[in-house]
Parts: sequence; C-alpha cells; structure tokens
Amino acid sequence: MGNGASYSKAKTVYLDVNGEQQKIVFSTHSSSRDISDLLCVAAGVGKWVNITLRDQDGAFVSVAPTMPINTVRNPYKVHAHDQQRNAQGSNDEFLQGVMTQVAEQFNKAFKVQDLKEEVSSRLTAMERRMENITYKDQAEGLKAIEIEKCKMEIGHLKDELLAAKKSHAKFCKCSGPVVDEKRIVTKRDVPKYPKYTLSNETIKYLKKPTFDIWHWESNEMLCLLEHMYHELGLVKEFNMNPIVLKRFLLCVQENYRNNPFHNFRHCFCVTQMMYGMIHLCELHTKLSLLDMATLMTSAVCHDLDHPGYNNTYQINARTDLAVRYNDISPLENHHCAVAFKILSNPDCNIFGNCAKDEYKQIRQGMISLILATDMARHSEILDKFKSQVTGNFDFNSAEHVNSLKMVLIKCCDISNEVRPMEISEPWVDCLLEEYFMQSDREKMEGLPVAPFMDRDKVTKPTAQIGFIKFVLIPMFEVVARLFSQLDDQMVEPLREALYRYEELKLIEDSKKEEVEIEELQEEEDDVIVAGNTY
Repeated sequence: MGNGASYSKAKTVYLDVNGEQQKIVFSTHSSSRDISDLLCVAAGVGKWVNITLRDQDGAFVSVAPTMPINTVRNPYKVHAHDQQRNAQGSNDEFLQGVMTQVAEQFNKAFKVQDLKEEVSSRLTAMERRMENITYKDQAEGLKAIEIEKCKMEIGHLKDELLAAKKSHAKFCKCSGPVVDEKRIVTKRDVPKYPKYTLSNETIKYLKKPTFDIWHWESNEMLCLLEHMYHELGLVKEFNMNPIVLKRFLLCVQENYRNNPFHNFRHCFCVTQMMYGMIHLCELHTKLSLLDMATLMTSAVCHDLDHPGYNNTYQINARTDLAVRYNDISPLENHHCAVAFKILSNPDCNIFGNCAKDEYKQIRQGMISLILATDMARHSEILDKFKSQVTGNFDFNSAEHVNSLKMVLIKCCDISNEVRPMEISEPWVDCLLEEYFMQSDREKMEGLPVAPFMDRDKVTKPTAQIGFIKFVLIPMFEVVARLFSQLDDQMVEPLREALYRYEELKLIEDSKKEEVEIEELQEEEDDVIVAGNTY
C-alpha cells in the first residue's frame, strides 16, 4: 500500500463487436474517458462516437474503471451510436462557411455591445462542429492540419474579441468588470436523453442508505435524480418544467470533472444519501418543501467543477481560486458560483417559476449548505448543533433548522462508510488516488504535504480509522439523538467499519513487524558470514 502498488492492477473486459470478439485491458485508475476511447478503438469507430455496453441480459453496463469484469463466454455487446452530423457541402465550403460566420459575428460585436454573448455562443457551436467531423470525413479529404488551422483562427478571433471587450469596458461606463468566464450551457440536446422505467424494487431501494451506487451509468443516474425531485413533490411545489429539470441535471453532470473521487458519481452518491435520510428521518413531517428543495439541490451542486486538489493546495499554491476568494473556502465558494451560473441560464433554472422571496431563501440556503461542506469549519458547525440538541432542539426555530440542514449535508458528503463494505471500499481507493495525485504535485512544486495524503506513509486503515472514530461516529451520534432510527441504520455500520479497519491495522502491523525481524535476522547473518571470512 505504501508504494501505491495496489493501485496499478489491470482489468480485462471481453467484448462482442458485431459478432467479433475483442478485449480491452485498462488499469483501475483509468478515467471513464480513457476506457471509452479504448472501446472506440476496439469497435473501429471515431472517439466522438457514443459507445454503450450491454451484458447477456441486455442490461446497460457503466463505462467506468469500476465496471464488472466478465469472461470470454459472456462478453459485453458493444453498441456504437453516431450522434455526429455530416459536414454540409464540400470541405472547402465548410471551412469557408465557418470562417465567414465567425468573421461576421466578430464584426457585429464591435457595433453592438449586447452581441458579445451571442458571438461566444456561435464560436462554441462552431468548435463543436469541428469536433463532430468523423474520421471518415477526414479520409475523404478534410485534412487534420486544415482543421487545426481553422481552430487556431477561431482562437485568434476569440483573443481579439476579448481584447476589444476589455478596451470597450475601460472607456465605457455602462460596462461592468471584465470577467473571463466560460458560458455554462448543456452540451447535449434533451430530446436525445434516454428515458428509463424504474421498477418498484429500484424505487424502494433508492430510499435506502445501502443503495449500491456503482451499478448505474451516467444517464441512469440522471434519471434517478430526476425521479427524486418528482417523488418528493418538488416539481409540483415549485412548478418546475420537467424539461428544464432535465436540462439542469444534464448541465450539472457536464460541469463535474472526471476526478478519481470528486466526480458526478460522488454527486449522485451524496444526493442519494440525502434522499435516503429525508425518508428515513421522515423529514417531510419536520421541514418544509422549500427546505427539502434546498437540501437536495445543494447536494447535487455541492462539488461542481471540483479540480481534484483541495483547499490547502489552492491556498499554498496561490491559485486563481484562492486569490479570488481570499483563501476563504475557495473551492466551496467556487462550487456555489458555478451552481448559480447554471441557474442563471433560463433553460436550466428549475426555480424560474418561484416567487422572488422563495428564490432568495433557496439561494441563501444553498450558499449556507455548500459552504458548510468545507471540513475546516467542521468543529464550529458540529459544536453549535450539539449545543442545540443538548438543550432543546426547536424545529420551529430557523436557526436550529439551518444548523440541522448544514449537519445533514455534511453527513451525506462523507457518508461512504455508512454503506456496506463492498460499496464503501472502492471509494477509499478513489479518494487515496486523488490524494496521491495532489501530494505528488505538491512534492514536485515544493509545497507542504499532509501525511494522510502521502503515498509513502498512508494506508487504507491509517486513512480511515481516525476519520471514522473522531469525525464520522461523533457527528452521526449527535444527529441520532434527534432521529433514533439512525442508530441501527448508520451509526452501527460506522462502528462495524471502524472495527474492520482496526483489524486490518493489526494485520498490517503484524506483517510489518515480521518484515523488520527478517531484516534484522539477515543483517545478523551477514555479520556472521563477514566474521567467518577472516
């Protein structure tokens, strides 16, 4: 574990590509994008083609490093879905058309200030058209070098447009501060979003903390999240357009990065646990629908655009995020900013039909909850909640309810060890992989390295024992004072997990002691051999 060897294991998956057998081999720390590219190569299609896998029963298989392995006798069937559009007209006409459209929009931008957003949108659309060119198109004459030249020209135009915008802002009082931010929009059309029918077993299972989040691919997770909003009555209460809800969730998914741990599956995991706690604790009898909408949406958005490097790194490395937010919860502030950037798009604003006061409450609540996920504030938040519970917790007190909501999202954010071992243990691997990526970078940049992130010092048991004993169990025990049903469902599984890791630690220590004894014995033997040579 100390040398990271256990993270380099390879997995082999067998495929059925139109009746022809293929296989791919990948490491357990490969990204989903890497595995998808391998599948495209095996299927003989371009990397922009969408690949799905089905098992022998026709069920979808998630394209992820955690995907179940199979055998030669039961390969996964590969299905390629070409969602690309053929280039219109000849290759020369296509390139000329792209450049003409860009030039026209660029010239208009100088004349009309309000066209800036439209120009950016058109540039983005054209870039996607460039990406959608298939290998077949290239073979028919559209050379890669010409594509790259066109992309470079688009890049130059963007730079000139930004410079013009800055120059205009400098001399025009009507302009606000210049912020170089990408416009957040969905990258897929909603009509192409597949529809799944959930069985009664899945609907019931979804409410349990034992729910296995590893068996679901991205579109299925989107469908499950959508179901949660409908089942809790949030869609009806806030008059959400179901298509807008789809766009919102789709946009959220596309603004999570492919980190080993802080990715969209983690977002789904946290939200599912929140959904489970709402039902387990019967929160609908204690809290308002506005509170539950705030809890669920905060869980969905709580790690948006996480870069994979924590606040300590951001501050020590003096990143743009740390500078922007003055070293105060830079990541959590960024997650909030991205969340409300998405909601500022009318096509994605699930609260667009709310009254202004309602939306204001939801916004303030989401900011409070997402900022509460910064572990630097753990003691402050838990101590306040503990004092309220120890006294006389009042569900009619806005201050008490806000403390409860902050602790609930904290519980859900770090709740993996509540789940069964076969579900929780892969998350430890993912988290340690992300930690090791950060510590390796910190060593390379000469920054301080936390011992619990150092691949040469940490093991699974040492990483989890202190965290479960001093963070998880005390926090869940306090919440269980209000909701006794959590004792059996969550606190007891945490105690079992602690016991399991303590047993593993004893085994590790025993093996380490044996190795040390063997090394001492070898040194003694060497001394004896050396003495006999004289």
